Amino acid sequence: MRTPARRMALTAFSALAATALFATPALATVFHQGISMRPQAHVNRQGEVVLSGTYHCELSPTSGSVQIKATVVQDGNQLSIGAGEVFCDGREHHWKAVSPLTAGLHEGPARAVAELQEIHMAGLMPRALSTVAQDRQDIEVVVDHP
Repeated sequence: MRTPARRMALTAFSALAATALFATPALATVFHQGISMRPQAHVNRQGEVVLSGTYHCELSPTSGSVQIKATVVQDGNQLSIGAGEVFCDGREHHWKAVSPLTAGLHEGPARAVAELQEIHMAGLMPRALSTVAQDRQDIEVVVDHP
């Protein structure tokens, strides 16, 4: 039984598209987003937890806005912090997340995640949240006060 040329071409194109799709990194987007964090979280004199790093992003036409979420986990205690306003102009910017609560964090090793998240809007309401860039790493919690 002969396979029509049109069907073979469609099958080959589908296989090529699937290969390209699955070969692309999961966090890659066409709008060049990226985030990194410093390898230390600091507990300052006021008792606040501070994480920081850099990010770069460009807004997609469907984005409502972009935010940064940082999370530190240590000995089963988890602290999530927002990092304030994000400017997506394609250039690298510094970010800093500050929490007035320590959530039981202490000096020593911890695990941290920094996420750059797009908020997709439906009218005036958020419709969905997508993580478009992420940095996961082992960090050190440092207490800056005696």
